[in-house]
Amino acid sequence: MSVRSKLGVLAIAAGVSITGQPGAWAQPPVPPTAASPQTPQPAPPQNTAPPNAASRQNGGSNGDTNRRFGSVPDDPGPLAKDLSPKLKPKPIAAAMHKVADWQLAQSQEYFAVFDRTRQLDGRIWTWGALYSGLMAASESLGDPKYANVMRDMGKTYKWELSTTESGANQHSLAQTYLELYLMDKKPEELAPTQAIFDGILARPRVELGANRRIEWWWCDALFMAPPAWARLYAATGDKKYIVYLDEEWAKTSKQLYDTQAHLYARDASFITKTEKNGQKIFWSRGEGWVMAGLARTLQYLPKDDLARTMYETQLKEMAAAVAKIQGPDGLWHSGMLDPADYDQPEISGSALMTFGIAWGINNGLLDRKVYTPVVTKAWAGMLQHIYADGRLGDIQQTGSAPALFKPSSSFNYGVGGFLLAGSEIYKLEGGKPAKH
Repeated sequence: MSVRSKLGVLAIAAGVSITGQPGAWAQPPVPPTAASPQTPQPAPPQNTAPPNAASRQNGGSNGDTNRRFGSVPDDPGPLAKDLSPKLKPKPIAAAMHKVADWQLAQSQEYFAVFDRTRQLDGRIWTWGALYSGLMAASESLGDPKYANVMRDMGKTYKWELSTTESGANQHSLAQTYLELYLMDKKPEELAPTQAIFDGILARPRVELGANRRIEWWWCDALFMAPPAWARLYAATGDKKYIVYLDEEWAKTSKQLYDTQAHLYARDASFITKTEKNGQKIFWSRGEGWVMAGLARTLQYLPKDDLARTMYETQLKEMAAAVAKIQGPDGLWHSGMLDPADYDQPEISGSALMTFGIAWGINNGLLDRKVYTPVVTKAWAGMLQHIYADGRLGDIQQTGSAPALFKPSSSFNYGVGGFLLAGSEIYKLEGGKPAKH
């Protein structure tokens, strides 16, 4: 019986693991297989991820649903039967509209809500990731509806970033504000973000080796912040924002990028942790954040930027690494190198990685013949997790490591990743913006 069958709704942290032989993580990745019953294991040594009792109970999903950026119903209804996996513009657009419109119906009322007592804030990073997907869908499909919803959200907040978050997480929303500014050229859409970013440039920087964390100390940050800095450069023409971006990404890369596995550790605490099978812990959503962050940064990075080759090389290396361990269903599991212990595909990470690969194909970085089959399988796999009403399931709750989750688990950032992926696949297959 599989782990999923045995545990159902339990979301188990990646921490309940033991190591294999030293250096086992550097061996070729274990291909995805069906999970098998686990035999009793000795207590985990120090370099394994620690147990997390709260994750055993609910994986953090209760807090996520209370904050209205996702839901995990016991009965989500039947899966969709009206979607086609064919990589043709019309069926791709149909899947995107189905998921995006369901998400809008579920959560649009919370886009512009700020209630500190209930921890509601439509500007936190989870919403920012969704908004990026909605903007991409609006651009690729030529449907102004989604961009207009984002514009209304920005006006409600007076184009200000979240006051409940700081650092990279706060900057996720800035990507949408700046994209709207590039469309509208209205100063009020730019000014609050630029003021915050200029304040960051004015303060002392943290260097590697200091007794403080660097600015982007966790890999998720590479999706949240660098694309915003690149867009701010595009909006102003001032390369000081690119200089900062390049210097800070270089620190994160040096600290977290595994030059043998060609994947990122989630943060420095994961560098020596391993899964039950002895493989190093690489988290699907974490790798997705980085690959999508690379693509979205390169979109606006100057062609002559000296660091551009580094970003392009990492996207190529990561694409090759994840393609090798793609599951038979076209998707990736939460624990990428231990699919037997996480026996269900995880959609947010899979979608973000698929976006990065599709963008790489569309922009000439990745070989079309080699990687189009990867994208084709991934898209078909993701469609198998869309419900009849448009819910996108199998999205892991917020966290920092691989975990289990219910099939109905749906969160806004995963939808954002799906829409980003769909937007690039739509372009890949020759889709043209429809007239509205």
